[in-house]
Formats: sequence, structure tokens, C-alpha cells
Amino acid sequence: MNKNGTAYIDASNLKFGVSQSGWKLDYKSFMSWMRDKFGVRKAILFMGLIPENFELYNYLQSIGYDICFRPTITNKEGKTKGNVDGELILAIAKDFYEKRLEKALLVAGDGDYHCIVEFLKEKNIPITIVSPNNKYLSLLLKRTNVPIVILDGFIDKLRLK
Repeated sequence: MNKNGTAYIDASNLKFGVSQSGWKLDYKSFMSWMRDKFGVRKAILFMGLIPENFELYNYLQSIGYDICFRPTITNKEGKTKGNVDGELILAIAKDFYEKRLEKALLVAGDGDYHCIVEFLKEKNIPITIVSPNNKYLSLLLKRTNVPIVILDGFIDKLRLK
């Protein structure tokens, strides 16, 4: 990826996938890794807005992430969810149509993103998928035949020490 790479990150997918593999992500190291390995110049975290997490949000913004907040809902079991898939897909499409997208990095393993990956392939926009782990990488994403990088292979560089 060259100077105009943008990373679109499903924050809950990333956090959940990494924790399922038994480690915590160092977001500062992750940002550096995306810049060095993929030439990412802009990284957007798509996440639910939870007011008590404002310190985390401030920290993430201070180390270079843009954040696209989604409203959250809490289910009957008390679990909070911010559905970001549609927002992330729309942001990629919008950046494409507004000619702000030369290359994309999708950080998620969710099959819901299959449609936007296929769209970018059709439009000849290079895209790479970074999946938190192999266990939760959707078969639909595997079938797109775009480059896929599994974060578990970089634990030593990306683990929160």
C-alpha cells in the first residue's frame, strides 16, 4: 500500500478476535505496524459509543486513530452492542465515490464485509484483509481471493506488554 492507504477497522471484531486468541492488542504498535507493513496513512476505528470509555477514545485519537462512533443498544442480557458493519461499508463506498480511496485495508473477519470486498475488487481497488485470527475468519472472505493477513502471526510485535 502506498501513501493513500486507508484502514477501516471493525473495533469490536478486532478486540473480540484478539481476546479469543488469548492476548491484548497494543493499539500504538498496531498503528505503527499498519503504517510500516501496508502504508496506511489513515486508520478509522468503527465502534459503539460508550460514555464511560471516553479516556480510551481520547487515547486512541491521540495516537492517530480517527473514530467513527455508532450508537449502542443494550440487550436483555446486559450486553452492549454497536452495530458498525453498515457504517463501515458505507464509509468505504463513500470514499470510493468521492475519489479518496486508492487502496484499502479491512480489519475484520466478518462475512458481512464480503460485499464491499467484492465491490472493491470489481472497481480494481487493491484491498487486503487483516483478520484478528483464523478461527473467526469467514469463509465468505476467504473466497474473495484477496490477500489476508492473520494478526495472530504478529503477536510478538503487537501484544500489549
